[in-house]
Amino acid sequence: MNCLGPRLFSFLLLTLAAIALACGTSATRTAQSVTVSPTSATAPASGAYQFTAIGYFSTPPSPVTPLTATWGACSLDGSATTAVTVSNAGWAQCASGASSAYTIWAFVQNANGDTCNVITACGGGCGRVTGTARLTCP
Repeated sequence: MNCLGPRLFSFLLLTLAAIALACGTSATRTAQSVTVSPTSATAPASGAYQFTAIGYFSTPPSPVTPLTATWGACSLDGSATTAVTVSNAGWAQCASGASSAYTIWAFVQNANGDTCNVITACGGGCGRVTGTARLTCP
């Protein structure tokens, strides 16, 4: 009966070690790229045009479509614009009187904690993985 104490202790110690090793740390799932589909479109004379973001990640599931992303628009030269608005679901609409081509962008923030104040009008910045497409307003 005296042998039971050390054996039980050894068994519990090995079980705890196995549990600790099994939990481990997994690699952080990161976005590798984002594409916006279609890559180019002409907006209808009135109404909005639907774009879809597709995300490619370092671990499954990948690709993810439609990807929940942050959407926006900018001028082709990279400056901010109010000529095009984009909804949270990727619906892009030209403002009245807009008649040019614009960049539609969608980004996801990686979970690696990168944050900074360097954010471009076209959705780029620290820790962001951005995809773009072109919208022509009639």
